[in-house]
Amino acid sequence: MAADDDGLLLFLYGGCVFRVPDGVQPPKAGSLFFDRHLRVAPGERVLEIGAGLGLTAVRLARLGGRVVATDVVPAAVETIRQNALLNGVTIDARLGDGYAPVAGERFDVICANLPQMPTPADRERDDAVAAADNGGPDGWAILDHVIAGAPAHLVPGGRLVFTIFGFLGRKQAFAKVEAAGLVPSVIATETQAFPRIGYERIDHIRSVDVEGTLPPAGMPRTVERLVIEALGQ
Repeated sequence: MAADDDGLLLFLYGGCVFRVPDGVQPPKAGSLFFDRHLRVAPGERVLEIGAGLGLTAVRLARLGGRVVATDVVPAAVETIRQNALLNGVTIDARLGDGYAPVAGERFDVICANLPQMPTPADRERDDAVAAADNGGPDGWAILDHVIAGAPAHLVPGGRLVFTIFGFLGRKQAFAKVEAAGLVPSVIATETQAFPRIGYERIDHIRSVDVEGTLPPAGMPRTVERLVIEALGQ
């Protein structure tokens, strides 16, 4: 619903109220799917990378998690802080890319719902809206970094939780997780509407869909989303 402030929306979810100012994306279907399948125990230390407006960070803090939430967009970091105050929780919100804001720190849970739309070179843009979807040429550019860096930032037995589009490949995701020394499993799947931005680059997406999850012709109506958990040793 619209608030009095120009350019401000309020998003109501899970008994919480979230400010969504200009420059920060409102939650999409993938964000809500990701959030529904995340659980933490009271006292667990949690890192959310690319936390956006802080929807998941707030909910995990309400469950008793000790949450560090990061984002590369300054407006998002400020919004996380505002939404933490609005919902009566404590979140350590930090600005920075990947694991840079938490160098030397370890967590029980690392979670991330990251940009992963395969993006041809001629579609690259620098603005924040485009960056929120840009997963690099094959969709894995940011996810690869998060998966590879997770073992150095997880406590023994900790877990990494992330989402992927089905066309990025379940087998490929498992191989990347195993190469990092973690044990993968799919903890949830959901069929969602095919993202509108995907129609603009459907030929490119088909070229990276090595596991053949999309129909070979025509415009797909839906896409599978997966939540993957990767357990540390």
